[in-house]
Amino acid sequence: MLATLEHQLERLAHAGHAALLTQTRQGIEKEGLRVMPDAHIAQTPHPRGLGSALTHEFITTDYSEALLEFITPVHDTPAEALAFLTQLHAFTYGQLGEEQLWCASMPCEIPSEDAIPIAEYGSSNVGRLKHVYRQGLKYRYGKMMQTIAGIHYNFSLPEAFWPAWQQLEGNSESLQAFRSAGYFRLIRNFRRYGWLLLYLFGASPALSASFMAGRSHNLEQLDPDTLFLPYATSLRMSDLGYSNKAQADLQICFNHLDSYADSLHRAIHTSHPAYEQIGVLVDEHYRQLNTNVLQIENEYYSDVRPKRVTESGEKPVHALMHRGVEYVEVRNTDINPLLPLGIDTEQAQFLNAFLITCLLGQADDLDERECALVAENHARIVNRGREPGLLLHSRRGELPREQLANEILDKVAQTAALLDDVAGGDAHRRAVAAQRDKVAAPELTPSAQVLEALRSSGLSHSEWVLEMSRQHRSSTEPLLASETASRLQQAAQDSLGQQAELEAAPAPAFADFLADYVAG
Repeated sequence: MLATLEHQLERLAHAGHAALLTQTRQGIEKEGLRVMPDAHIAQTPHPRGLGSALTHEFITTDYSEALLEFITPVHDTPAEALAFLTQLHAFTYGQLGEEQLWCASMPCEIPSEDAIPIAEYGSSNVGRLKHVYRQGLKYRYGKMMQTIAGIHYNFSLPEAFWPAWQQLEGNSESLQAFRSAGYFRLIRNFRRYGWLLLYLFGASPALSASFMAGRSHNLEQLDPDTLFLPYATSLRMSDLGYSNKAQADLQICFNHLDSYADSLHRAIHTSHPAYEQIGVLVDEHYRQLNTNVLQIENEYYSDVRPKRVTESGEKPVHALMHRGVEYVEVRNTDINPLLPLGIDTEQAQFLNAFLITCLLGQADDLDERECALVAENHARIVNRGREPGLLLHSRRGELPREQLANEILDKVAQTAALLDDVAGGDAHRRAVAAQRDKVAAPELTPSAQVLEALRSSGLSHSEWVLEMSRQHRSSTEPLLASETASRLQQAAQDSLGQQAELEAAPAPAFADFLADYVAG
C-alpha cells in the first residue's frame, strides 16, 4: 500500500483526473428493530403507513417482520445520503405509535426465538420466496442471529473515472473487465485493512444477556442483564454475530470476479448433507428454498461485497458475470447508539478516503496464508481490539496495533489531502485526524464510549439503548420536511398497490416457480 498509492495519486493529479476521485457515489442501507415500550421485540405487523415491505423503494424489512431496513437512493455526497436517511427515520417515527426504533446493532431483550416473527411479504411467488428463504435461515443458523442490525455503505466512483485510470494504466482489456478488476483490488485491500474500521467504529462491545440464553460463551457479566468483553469493539462482527462458524468452511475467493463468481455459483448449486436432513417441503410447509450450501448469494455473510443492480428476476451472481461490478457494499459498520442515525458525515467521509486508498493501493492477490492472518486480525480486533499491547499480524510479523493503524492512516491521509485540495476545505483531513486520536487514545472509540455510558448510567444494555432510542426519536422526528412526508406517503400507497397487482396477476404454482428459480 506504500509507493503504489503515492504513485497512483500523483499520476491522477498530474493528468488532471484528481477531481474524479471527489465525485464518489454513495448510498446507505440501515437496519433497526421495532421494539415495544418495555424494550421487547415488537410482535405487530409491518406498519401499513410504511407501505409494502415487498415493493417499497426505500423502506422494507430484513429477516424479521420487526427488523426495518432503510435504503437511501445513491447520492453525490455523504451529507446528501445522510440527509435522506434522516428523513426516512423521521417519517417512520410518525408511523410507529408507542413503538421505538432500536438504535444499536445488538438486539433488545428477546426471551426466546419464538418471540421473533419472520418477515411476511404477501402471497405472490416473489413474496413467498423471500419468506421461505428466511425460514431457511431459521433452520440453518437459528433466529436469534438474524435480529442483529447493521449499516451497509454502498460506494462507487463515477463512470468517467474508469477510462481515465485505464488509460494511465495502459490497460487494453475491456472497460467492464478493468472496472471489475479495480473494484476487486479495492476489496482485497479492504479485507487486509478492514480491521481498522472495526477498531475505529465498532460500537457493540456489550449485549443483552437474553441473546446468549442457553448457549455457552466467554463473555463477562456487566450486570445481571448485560454481557460484555472489556476490550471488545464489535461483538456483532464476532462469532456471536455474522462472522459465524456455520459458514467458516466456505471457500469464497475474493481475488477476481471470475473466481468469486465461480465459487459463489458452486456454493448455491451444491447440496449440503446437513441441510438435506432439514428437508425442503415437509408436511406441506417449506423449510428452505433448497438444500444447497447457500440458498441464494445473499446468505453468504461477508464484510464487503461486489455488487451490481439486478434486473427483474436476475440473480446477483449472474448480474456480476454479465455486466461486471458496479459498486461495493461495505457491511462491517455497526450502528453507533450514541449517534441519531448510527453514523455521521465524518465517518462517511473517512470511509470514502479509506476506500479510495484501498482501490489505489497494492494490486497483489490474497493467498491462503494471508487470508488466515486477515481472519486472525479480525478476531483479535472484534473481541479485544482495545486491549493494551495488542499485537496484529503483518507481512513483517506481529506488530503493535497502534503502529499498523498509523501506517494505514498515513496512506489514507495522502488520499484525504488530495480530496480536500481538489474540493476545497479540510473535511477529509479532519476525518483522518479524528481517527488518529482514537488510535492514540482507545477510550475515544465508540466501543469504549458505549461501555462508559453503560457503566455510568446504572442501566442494563436494553434499558440504556431504549433510553438512547427515545432521545434520538425526539431529536429526529421534528426534522421531517413536509414535501418529503408527502413523497413518502405516496411511495407507501404506491407500494401497496404494486404488491396487490403482483398478487392478482396470473402466476405459476409456487413449486414450479421455485424449481425454475433454483435451477437458474
